[in-house]
Amino acid sequence: MDRISVFGLALGLAAILGGQVLEGGHVSSLVQPTAFLIVIGGTLGAVMLQSPLRTFVDGMRMVRWVFVPPVTNPERMIEQAANWSQIARKEGLLVLENQIDGLPDPFMRKGLQLLVDGVDPTRLRDVLEVEIGAWEAQMRQSAKIWEAAGGYAPTIGILGAVMGLIHVMENLSDPSKLGAGIAVAFVATIYGVGFANLVFLPIAKKLGAQIAALTMQREMFVDGLVGIANGDNPRIIASRMQGYVV
Repeated sequence: MDRISVFGLALGLAAILGGQVLEGGHVSSLVQPTAFLIVIGGTLGAVMLQSPLRTFVDGMRMVRWVFVPPVTNPERMIEQAANWSQIARKEGLLVLENQIDGLPDPFMRKGLQLLVDGVDPTRLRDVLEVEIGAWEAQMRQSAKIWEAAGGYAPTIGILGAVMGLIHVMENLSDPSKLGAGIAVAFVATIYGVGFANLVFLPIAKKLGAQIAALTMQREMFVDGLVGIANGDNPRIIASRMQGYVV
């Protein structure tokens, strides 16, 4: 669990609701199902319209990374690469074939299989870097649906505000209906701006950071495989891979 994400979201909400109470308002006045439906439904529809199905689905699935980041263990990867290097230097690359099925990541299995197959180190790097680039581009495109939501939400909030004001103007002769229309008008704007800046845009930035970390780990893995293919000393391989770790 990423505690800073949970704390940050809780702090942001508490600051807004606490400010409302300190100003003498009521939290219940910010609860407007109609405004919520307009902003969230409208934003979701706009994001779906701009995104391919796979990109949208992947982006929605990735939101869990904000609170439960994908597991990365660079130290374990460095130790593993150094161990493979020692085995390869003593017994040959073919012995590493026994290690392939035990790897959890398809990318790592593919890389190690190419190494075992005796692919030229330069070609090995080229093939895997192309796959890294394609994977990173797809992941970033999926994460951008949250950035898009952050752009659409304030505008949809303004749309909700205008709709509320239209409702008010249509019922000027009936004062009993004015309150609901005005509430929707102002709360829709709050929802649009609030969701954009407290939820959608921060999610996009956090996912971008997680993608960068995963990409770095893959690049580090490729560097280790190339070192093994070149017959480098295990300590040199470990030292070079360690340079990726901040």
